[in-house]
Amino acid sequence: MNQPQVVSPNSGRGPDDEPDSPTRRLRHAFLHHLFYTQGKFPALATKTDYYLALAHTVRDRLLQRWISTANEYTKNGSRTVAYLSAEFLMGPHLGNNLINLGLFDDARKSMSELGLNLDDLLYEEEEPGLGNGGLGRLAACFIDSLATLEIPAVGYGIRYEFGIFHQTLVDGWQVEKTDKWLRYGNPWELARPEWSVTVKLGGHTERMQDNSGQLHVRWVPNRTVLGVPYDTPILGYRNNTANTLRLWKAEAPEAFDFAVFNRGDYQGAVNQKVVSENLSKVLYPNDEHVEGKELRLAQQYFFVSCSLQDMLRIMKTQHVPLHEFHEKFAVQLNDTHPAIGVAELMRLLTDEHQMHWNQAWDITRKTFGYTNHTLLPEALERWPLELFKRVLPRHLEIIYEINARFLDEVRQRYFGDEARVTRMSLIEETGERYVRMAHLACVGSHAINGVAELHSELLKQDVLKDFHEMWPAKFGNKTNGVTPRRWIALANPRLTRLISGAIGEGWIKRLEELRQLEPFALDPNFRAGWREIKRANKRDLSDVIRKRCGVAVDPSSMFDVQVKRIHEYKRQHLSALHIIGLYHRLKTNPNLEMTPRTFIFGGKAAPGYWMAKLIIRLITSIGEVVNRDPAVRDKLRVVFLPNFSVTNGQRIYPAADLSEQISTAGKEASGTGNMKFAMNGALTIGTMDGANIEIREQVGAENFFLFGLTAHEVATVRGNGYRPQDYLDGNAELREVISLIRHGYFSRGDGELFRPLVDSLVNHDPYCLFADYQSYADAHERVGTAYRDSEDWTRMSILNSARSGLFSSDRTIAEYCRDIWNVQPVQVPILSHEDVRVELMV
Repeated sequence: MNQPQVVSPNSGRGPDDEPDSPTRRLRHAFLHHLFYTQGKFPALATKTDYYLALAHTVRDRLLQRWISTANEYTKNGSRTVAYLSAEFLMGPHLGNNLINLGLFDDARKSMSELGLNLDDLLYEEEEPGLGNGGLGRLAACFIDSLATLEIPAVGYGIRYEFGIFHQTLVDGWQVEKTDKWLRYGNPWELARPEWSVTVKLGGHTERMQDNSGQLHVRWVPNRTVLGVPYDTPILGYRNNTANTLRLWKAEAPEAFDFAVFNRGDYQGAVNQKVVSENLSKVLYPNDEHVEGKELRLAQQYFFVSCSLQDMLRIMKTQHVPLHEFHEKFAVQLNDTHPAIGVAELMRLLTDEHQMHWNQAWDITRKTFGYTNHTLLPEALERWPLELFKRVLPRHLEIIYEINARFLDEVRQRYFGDEARVTRMSLIEETGERYVRMAHLACVGSHAINGVAELHSELLKQDVLKDFHEMWPAKFGNKTNGVTPRRWIALANPRLTRLISGAIGEGWIKRLEELRQLEPFALDPNFRAGWREIKRANKRDLSDVIRKRCGVAVDPSSMFDVQVKRIHEYKRQHLSALHIIGLYHRLKTNPNLEMTPRTFIFGGKAAPGYWMAKLIIRLITSIGEVVNRDPAVRDKLRVVFLPNFSVTNGQRIYPAADLSEQISTAGKEASGTGNMKFAMNGALTIGTMDGANIEIREQVGAENFFLFGLTAHEVATVRGNGYRPQDYLDGNAELREVISLIRHGYFSRGDGELFRPLVDSLVNHDPYCLFADYQSYADAHERVGTAYRDSEDWTRMSILNSARSGLFSSDRTIAEYCRDIWNVQPVQVPILSHEDVRVELMV
């Protein structure tokens, strides 16, 4: 990389600059931060220094909007959305902020004039991996849309010191390495220690009566932790709104114990600091052991308590009466991780502020909304009673009281139906006793929603059936969406230019305007441009694959992509079985006509999820065999791209030809990767599951490759005593596939390596891979035929993008605002320095 041509912070003028052009101002500010923030001059500066200098330059432009936004909200006492999420998978901030500020091209030009490449600086940013996947990425899209729609909002979460692990592959196995995203600091955040709050943990409770005979409960903890907020501005697209993402870091009230130190116990002197900081040390500790479960519960309570206390502080600052809490804040629970907020708000109102129970409960239920994100019973959080009592003794008492009053309602409503009472109780009484967090969220919220039409219906019919029967008006659907700013404008600049050249730039904020592209699907010149963009994106991804995986792939082959968290219900191993089937066909018939394909996988397996790790090993093993076999490698390539992340997603989605969305019908709540693929022109092969159903409705059944059992058919098959062996006996290709795995063809003769996976499929097959195998293979035959007609494939690709407008997170958030939160936009005028001076004088 060339060194900058200009080295003085006071000179920064390029040859073609206007005296006060945006390019010149950016360049001048960049050099200022390189000198005075980074303390470097070009001969000593690294790429990281250059990135940080540019990040601070951009942050300066956010801060004026951020301060103006806070001023406007405070002045008006605006009703505010508080989005509680244990995950915020934001992705890199620099590129997104440049897009939203409208400075991307100016930044590229100003960096180029200094001999720097903007793309190099963008990829220098450490991605904050503060989420596992879809849940955290959705939260990130939502706060982007909240700011774009000018909705007063705060995102609350945890500032994990170490985010989701960095995934590497060693001998085909996933290996987890520490994600050190903070090693160079975070230029986007500002610490707010003056707003720290105290959080209690453990201990016991004491009861006492005041002089009037009123009973009070005091929680006596065995330890306390400080929650310190770190704020990141979240900018709306081309407006003046900059909302706040407030993440909490855990610290010890006293970081160093001199008394212990003076006794010679040097390690004990800092023990409290170590124990306290564990709460925000790592994203989702492994909870296979009791210690991990206890830490995870404490972690969830920590950020929820911090956030609710912060809301009470804001109310005090804005002079809002306590009894108007639910009018000031609409608090959304993003899944069950923050569901303890129901009990915590009750504790704060009744114990800390002496409010009567009935009034506090009325406020609490009007405050919270609950979004459910899963149909898997094992994913509905529940905590062993003894563990819960050990960590949160006062909250268990409050939950008992909530439950007693709630079950009285149930008994009155459903007289004599004790089975229903048992099913709906907040405490699971069968076997080991548990606190059911989804039940707490349902009882303590005024609105409950799923995240796709099928998901929401299945919640009503199955997972939360009893609650729907009792409170049908509480339930609704809010189909997920993703932000087009990051997932098209930033991720796919070539396509962005082509679309904007055809229909203007309004679609970036109003994605439904993509419908105007439909006539262009019949334009040969537009189709040719569309194809060239896809080829260029595929060439870029091919370079990444070659550098990171050592595998050469042909950009003219069909890129068949499946990137998402590795899980049995998402069925990456169904795709693996099909690849082996294709390989077997080619080996037995070398002259077989087959569309050349590159199968690209990506995703992380949870550290404690052995079967998911074995699926990764199977995929990499298949790749090792297929990629080195000269008889098939011109027609098949298999790649597992490690460490799938937001950054890598921005390279993958624009390059995909085919999107694999093949979960067992009735298991995926929604999915958002399916939306990102469709927006970028990939066609979908998928089941009738999650948001696939709505994508198919929007893009047209003829532009979607459907296969597999429906959710109802899955339930029927399983209810009738599903026998996977029957499907194996009836399908010759499937038998050959399983035989090859069993006999060690993909494990160097080791027939034991994949035995757990094969035995699970043959004996149980909990996610119906065998039942769907032939339908899946047939759908892929249709895909191959369609891809060989490049003109028609391009037409379908354009229509997939053109008809994806429904899947903008802007639409989703607008529905939440209207139906659940009852909030209105607030326009923000930018404060000038003179405005600030006048306010200070006042």
